Amino acid sequence: MKRLVHQTKNERRIVRHARVRSRVSGTAECPRLSVFRGLKQIKLQLIDDAARKTLCAATSSEIKTKEKVEGKAAKVAEAYLAGKLLAKKAGEKDIKRAVFDRAGYRYHGRVAAAADGAREGGIKI
Repeated sequence: MKRLVHQTKNERRIVRHARVRSRVSGTAECPRLSVFRGLKQIKLQLIDDAARKTLCAATSSEIKTKEKVEGKAAKVAEAYLAGKLLAKKAGEKDIKRAVFDRAGYRYHGRVAAAADGAREGGIKI
């Protein structure tokens, strides 16, 4: 594969995401936990790729109280709480397991905090 010289960070992330998505897919029993890391918020979804449906979703903007989480910066704390919120919504729909799709982002900071929050909420990743 010939790599272009003038690719932006997001274009490189999209290439990495396509590579990850070729291997990772979700089912109704074990959906895919997809992460989107925006500048202002983080969005999490549990997706059934077989039926092409989103089972449940959570964003950091849904969190009513901006709680402080020990040792975490503001956006990282919001991602952690969004992960816990997603796990709570998934628990109502009897979803216990998920496959983590980091969408080409590094498993670091907000992405890792969202996964930790989902694990803390009861989803096995």
